[in-house]
Amino acid sequence: MAFEPSFNDTQDYNDATRGFIAKLEPGIIKDSEGKVVWDIDQFGFMEKECPSTVHPYLWRQGQLNSKQGLFEITPGIYQIRAFDLSNMTIVEGKEGILVIDPLVSCECAAAALNIYQQHRGQRKVTGLIYSHSHGDHYMGAEGVLSPEQLATPHLPIIAPDGFMEAVMSESILAGPAMRQRAAFMYGKALPRTATGHVGVGLGMGSSTGKTSLIPPNLLIKETGEEHIVDSIRIVFQMVPGTEAPAEINFHLPDFNALCVPETCTNCLHNIVTLRGAQVRDAKAWSGYLDEAIVLFGDKSDVLFGSHNWSVWGQHELIDRLATQRDLYGYLHDQTVRMMNLGMTGIEIAEQIQLPDKLATSWHCRGFYGSISHNVKGIYQKYMTWFDGNPVNLWQHPPAATGQRYVECLGGLDVVSLQAQTYEGQGDLRFAATLLAHANAADPTHEPTKRQLARVYEKLGFGAENATWRNFYLTAAQHLRTGKQAGMVAGGRTPLGPNLSVDQWFDIMSVQIDGSTAAGKTCLIDFNLTDSGERWRLILSNSVLTHRRYPANVKLTGQADLELTLSRLDLLEVLRGNMSKAVQQKGDFGALQKLLGLVAVQQGSARGPSQL
Repeated sequence: MAFEPSFNDTQDYNDATRGFIAKLEPGIIKDSEGKVVWDIDQFGFMEKECPSTVHPYLWRQGQLNSKQGLFEITPGIYQIRAFDLSNMTIVEGKEGILVIDPLVSCECAAAALNIYQQHRGQRKVTGLIYSHSHGDHYMGAEGVLSPEQLATPHLPIIAPDGFMEAVMSESILAGPAMRQRAAFMYGKALPRTATGHVGVGLGMGSSTGKTSLIPPNLLIKETGEEHIVDSIRIVFQMVPGTEAPAEINFHLPDFNALCVPETCTNCLHNIVTLRGAQVRDAKAWSGYLDEAIVLFGDKSDVLFGSHNWSVWGQHELIDRLATQRDLYGYLHDQTVRMMNLGMTGIEIAEQIQLPDKLATSWHCRGFYGSISHNVKGIYQKYMTWFDGNPVNLWQHPPAATGQRYVECLGGLDVVSLQAQTYEGQGDLRFAATLLAHANAADPTHEPTKRQLARVYEKLGFGAENATWRNFYLTAAQHLRTGKQAGMVAGGRTPLGPNLSVDQWFDIMSVQIDGSTAAGKTCLIDFNLTDSGERWRLILSNSVLTHRRYPANVKLTGQADLELTLSRLDLLEVLRGNMSKAVQQKGDFGALQKLLGLVAVQQGSARGPSQL
């Protein structure tokens, strides 16, 4: 028997509106040119009864997540919700305010700060916390900091140890691919309607404004570490490898408040995310939630995060932490148990069911992460992509596989009829599989495209998981109209000056077109006048290697080009802009040839797209 939550349980509606002060009217945020970057009013249709085109549970989650405005969590702590994918939280100190997780876009963060100031008075920002290394928790920082504050070296900007390395890995090196797939996951191109986008489980969607990266200047390195910012005491808990490679929870003792930014949300989170990311450690995640209970449970009266709504009451928040602890622990332990019995990730995902208490808790439902793809992620963490079946060692790519399936079944028309039969029987999953093979074999065949789009749409309408729905419906939209999903925010952000030289070269290395670079070599030296650093770029076997040398070491081998310049001039040179201040020795054409090997990526010009 499958256990289900009850619609008679309305506590979430009470919690989602508790402490309400004011809303943004109209709920529209624009950039400096008047372009809309966020419109929460688009989801007004969700106040109505759930239609047949949306799973009722997902409709309920969207109703809750779309409640926007300024809320009081407890006296001195305020939260702005539904101004973006994430929440921005403000803690009042002696001289000003501490801002926690300043959203995706600078415009949205500025609007969030403005509504707070309208109702709580003008207070300067005296500190910033990035809870972890995902863009919706740091990219809007410039929206809450003035130019004078940005130039203030003593303004504490706090983040977990490994923050910049994780940003570099997940958001920059693999950023273009992730942002393209995230456009499907977050339904970027879908209309905000009952037949389109109805949220993403964690929130209603991601804004499209200006983004920024202001590096942290205070890294938290261990659990129990305590800092005081503007008289606000903060005790940190390190939780790496949970929802992000670098992440923290933290307790505010003077407010009896515990912040679990994204380790205890009001839905099942991702162990592996559909946009792409490192597989997370479900066992460690479970353990950290238990540690949070031990460290802070009896010292807290409210539990809040950077998504969804809060939980009040010591008993209630401990129960919430314990239930979520058991959710991730159960998925991990049962997946590994069945894996050790010889089952594959796909087989485990079909069989596993949550215990009664977990299955009937609204905050454990799969609105963002799903049991199905999380189980496969846990399997992947231990057993890699390979399921142990030798037939899957060396499969044909989709187009070649599709051509052979169509040939074996007797042509596109036969495949279409077979798929229609399965569709009529309600087996949408296999109908989609057959039609996907046909579409891969001949992407121009209109009847197959229309049929596959219809099946995807039905799968999307029935999905409890918001990100599955968005994937299905975005794919259906593309099949019907050819419309591209694009990329989510961050793809064109001028991050360069805030990154290290080492990171600039790392970005270049993953953008070298290997086939074009085959047989080409070069050796380029850079002497940085302002930092004293010396760098060498080596291109060989289509691989770009970089070395850093001490100033007093004599380099061996004759460089094709040696440039003496400042750090920022180096950045401009890598962008293809030569400054008169650069001293040159050798053939500048060597650098031009190297930059010419950098692959053009979507949304970027020739040259390192993230520089």
